[in-house]
Amino acid sequence: MTIQLIRDISDSSSYWGASWVFGCFPDIHIVCDAPIGCYNLLGMAVTDYTDALPHMDNLTPTSIREEDVINGTAKALIRTIDDLRTIGSLEGKRLVVVSTAESEMISADHGRLVAQIDPEARFFWSQSLEQDEWTGRDRALLFAWEEYGRPFVAPESPPRSPKLVNILGPSLGCFNAPADLHEVRRLITGIGGEINLVYPYEGSIAATPHLADAAVNVVLYREFGEPLAQALERPYLFAPFGVFGTTAFLRELGALIGTPTAEVEAFIEREKRTTLQPVWDLWRGPQSDWFATVDCAIVGGRSYVEGLRQLLGEELGMKIAWSSGRPRRDDEPDNIEIRKRLHTKAPAFVFGSINEKIYLAEANARATHYIPSTFPGPVVRRTTGTPFMGYAGAANIMQELVNRFYDMVFNFLPVETIKPPSGPGGPPQGPPPGPPPTNADKEAASRTMPWSTEATERLNAAIEQVPFLARISASRSLRQAAESMARTRGLTEVSLPIIEEAIRQG
Repeated sequence: MTIQLIRDISDSSSYWGASWVFGCFPDIHIVCDAPIGCYNLLGMAVTDYTDALPHMDNLTPTSIREEDVINGTAKALIRTIDDLRTIGSLEGKRLVVVSTAESEMISADHGRLVAQIDPEARFFWSQSLEQDEWTGRDRALLFAWEEYGRPFVAPESPPRSPKLVNILGPSLGCFNAPADLHEVRRLITGIGGEINLVYPYEGSIAATPHLADAAVNVVLYREFGEPLAQALERPYLFAPFGVFGTTAFLRELGALIGTPTAEVEAFIEREKRTTLQPVWDLWRGPQSDWFATVDCAIVGGRSYVEGLRQLLGEELGMKIAWSSGRPRRDDEPDNIEIRKRLHTKAPAFVFGSINEKIYLAEANARATHYIPSTFPGPVVRRTTGTPFMGYAGAANIMQELVNRFYDMVFNFLPVETIKPPSGPGGPPQGPPPGPPPTNADKEAASRTMPWSTEATERLNAAIEQVPFLARISASRSLRQAAESMARTRGLTEVSLPIIEEAIRQG
């Protein structure tokens, strides 16, 4: 029997994904069929760490108890719904009961019971034991359309306007959703499009039939949302990354919504002189030489991995060491392999989650710059000024990279340390200073000390782990530290133990 070790799971279950979708609708109340306390992470802690929401106020657990596991959870569900009705939480709202891994393990399928309690209520079997959050999000979006949208739309009804565009996918628990959504909305309206629905992020169950009013759909993420776009039977595009990708997106969208080519091109030209101006200015400066000298790794949702590979690799010329998307493909490294690679040789930049940040800390990879690009992790992205998508995203990432380039160089510059004054009230400074160094001492310190073959090979191996841009400074600093340590100990050669100690202290 083969046992597969799973480390630091990057994807949550389909129950989480479905709840992130249903939780966006103000006219729905979710009852999760879960044990006492099991909803807390989803309903309270994680939303605070990611979306800066104190809690999901439209989610309530049934609080399954030990006796409910033995006798069935129907009584717990009825008790919870009755309590919600008593306090008025279900007024003006549709009820959706969602199964969890715990309720599915005891086969608590409440489809018939929910229909008996309230004919308007629905039961969503989340398949939490088998499916990941991306599948859960997709199934929840389709469920909402099939239950609350399609039955109220006339077959083959035409769009209400050729200019109307839906943005599909942004929901709770999506990394950087407000900023990316803001940029994609700005691009759509910039070429004459009109936003119909942002679904489910700014939508509702009551508005769901109006998805059919739009002529075009823009799917914000490649990892989920496409099945709903296909079900709506309208042309759809994926949200763009990079300069070239965004330009192609605008031209294709303009053709779909009937905007004259001249208007689309005029908008693109204005963007080049405004939003994209920082990109050109940074690229024309000395910083442009740095991009081809450094490598990076990317971990994120499928849209971020493919988008960043295009922007960083194809447009900026950076070396993509490796990447791993969510959901992960068979040819991409899992967390065990990612950890191994970061411990062996960390790239100059790592776009990733808290998992990758932990691995870098374990490896003491201080020369590597970590940039958050996905969940899980305690990182908040609620403002609109940090997009990765579109023209503004290209400018934002370019700016971020150049600032990190400067940090990389700065971190290897020699720093003069200032000792606090000695004397009454001051910290002890050790023994009195000895005689000043003689000319012979200075001459000896300036001479290059011999290195053993093993020490030289170890130094070269250590420098190979440092990003290319900082290798000259790092090599000089490490050499000086090792030789100074050898002289202090009265040695005439830098040996392998000396360079090992210098590396540890560095």
